[in-house]
Amino acid sequence: MVDKKLVDLVVGVRRKSGRIMTIKVVVGSKILNVVSVYAPQVGLEEDVNKQFWEDLDLVIQDVPKSEKLFIGGDFNGHISTKANRYDAAHGTFGYRERNNRGVFVLNFTVAYDLLIVNSFFKKKRTTW
Repeated sequence: MVDKKLVDLVVGVRRKSGRIMTIKVVVGSKILNVVSVYAPQVGLEEDVNKQFWEDLDLVIQDVPKSEKLFIGGDFNGHISTKANRYDAAHGTFGYRERNNRGVFVLNFTVAYDLLIVNSFFKKKRTTW
């Protein structure tokens, strides 16, 4: 779904899988690639998880360096409040304890020189 004001700026939509979709938008002189993801939940077969990360890897590699990349969605991992060795990618505003999926997300983020943006500002607490 794209805001009505942006519909005419969309130059491409690509569905990589049921878990990954990309929209390419031209705003002025900038080309933005917005990737929406929904990582497999814990407990699914490992091959489903592996395929998700391979697909996301291919999507990222397909974005030219001259274009902007934004990835959003649910990675089903917890990155914790401590950046530790992930200072370049992680602020100090995570929550919960870091789990294996969170470590994988952090390693992936560092490998592609990305940021986990919502870990750089304080969010309102929600009740679960």
